Amino acid sequence: MAAISLSQEFASPVAAARLFKALILDSHNLIPKLMPQAIKSIEIIHGDGGEGSIKQINFAEGTRYKYMKNRIDILDVENLVCKYTLIEGDVLEDKIKSIAYEVRFEASPNGGCTCKMMSEYQAAGDFEINEEEIRGGKERAMGMYKVVEAYLFESPGAYE
Repeated sequence: MAAISLSQEFASPVAAARLFKALILDSHNLIPKLMPQAIKSIEIIHGDGGEGSIKQINFAEGTRYKYMKNRIDILDVENLVCKYTLIEGDVLEDKIKSIAYEVRFEASPNGGCTCKMMSEYQAAGDFEINEEEIRGGKERAMGMYKVVEAYLFESPGAYE
């Protein structure tokens, strides 16, 4: 079983704590409101939203996929770090066993932050993972981050 690891980072004008609260702690409420054309709902189906919890993301009608489930492995609110694993869903397409993510928000001197994301893709069986094939998913995730960032930038009192 082959694995591939990717990392990316982006700078944001939004403070690290606000972005963490919106994207990680309250994503189940905020994302479906900001992106109803893509995300129908996000439900916490096991646990309280903290470590060990499972969130099910239900995609909107007419999109390519129906759902995916993420397990929260580590939620470090103090250090603004979340590690979670995509454990189930049609997005895996029987090609990928799981995807482990680490998202870290670090304050930058200008009052904004740097968001660092690492992901490790575990192939199912003998499937060879191609970076080009997973780039589209990473671009969609980045699009979601940018939508939330824009909302926070335009709403200075939100998630203070």
